[in-house]
Amino acid sequence: MKIVLAPDSFKESLTASQAVAAMRAGVQAVLPEAECVEMPMADGGEGTVEAVVNALHGQRVEALVHDALGRPVTATYGYVPLRQLAVIEVAAAAGLELIPPGQRDVLRASSFGVGQLIRSGLDRGAEDFLIGLGGSATNDGGAGMLVALGAVMADAAGGPLEPGGAALQRLDRIDIAGLDRRLRDVRIRVASDVTAPLLGPTGASAVFGPQKGAGPADVTRLDAALSRLAAVTATTLGRAQPQRQGAGAAGGLGFALAEFLDADIRPGVEEVARTVGLERALRGADWVFTGEGSVDAQTVMGKTPFGVAQLAATAGARVVIFAGRVAPDASVLLDYGVDRLVAITAEATPIEQALRDGATCLTRATAEVCREIAG
Repeated sequence: MKIVLAPDSFKESLTASQAVAAMRAGVQAVLPEAECVEMPMADGGEGTVEAVVNALHGQRVEALVHDALGRPVTATYGYVPLRQLAVIEVAAAAGLELIPPGQRDVLRASSFGVGQLIRSGLDRGAEDFLIGLGGSATNDGGAGMLVALGAVMADAAGGPLEPGGAALQRLDRIDIAGLDRRLRDVRIRVASDVTAPLLGPTGASAVFGPQKGAGPADVTRLDAALSRLAAVTATTLGRAQPQRQGAGAAGGLGFALAEFLDADIRPGVEEVARTVGLERALRGADWVFTGEGSVDAQTVMGKTPFGVAQLAATAGARVVIFAGRVAPDASVLLDYGVDRLVAITAEATPIEQALRDGATCLTRATAEVCREIAG
């Protein structure tokens, strides 16, 4: 029997690799002869570097960069020498969680550190980049990233703009003559589940700005600033597609990556699965065990368990989704090729206990499912 173990992280409890280890222990306790294939997964957010590095035997690289407020921070990204592949999580440099709630300032938060990570990857020899856009603190349309890579954002007097999205209201010219020439010869793939455009009521500022501390007046100001960025981009490049799906991801980073760096924006779990070779691993599998901290009806909107289940169904394997919490409306997943949904903790379990005992609970739940499979 072949069982593929392909969970995402169980947030605040288990990394994807730890979840795989817990599942493997449960399988081996009941089905010691089963072939277990370990494929820790992610959807482009937290855990993407870990999933790719582990699957492709890469390495973790540390780089001193700036956080969203310009303070020094050591960020980690992944590098796979055999593929000349750099794997970057935007949140490692410009993450919201790096900044205490009382210090967050979405008006001046910058994506400069993301550009520094890309440059570090170029210095290491990367010719292929996979960039996950989840968890950013920024709303600057990727302007900071471009500046770190050599571009100049100038006002009408020719002076450089200060960092942050709000300053883009005064943007007059984008000079890309100094953009790192190595970028012309690389492939950039963006993993993101966000389909929002750059502008308007469903855009970066309106939808995600409030999550980063923007009030109603800030949202209006930031949307106007990103509109100015789109207009100047069109003048600079002769084209711009602010309405492109995913342009609003990570505060507009998707826009800058696509327009200036010719990045290809794809659904996160699909891109991660393609990179780590999940489809190949699923060949001949009887069962696939996946999961994450919580599943509900929104899981079908591109979360890891759903993406894994879709590929598993194509391969003819049966799927079990494990989760710390299984919402009642998660039953919709049973209509998409999922065999069963398994909550690993009892409903009344205190959250602190559930998080602390995640590995034990996942191992026990996996073992119980394996007993049912064994008949």
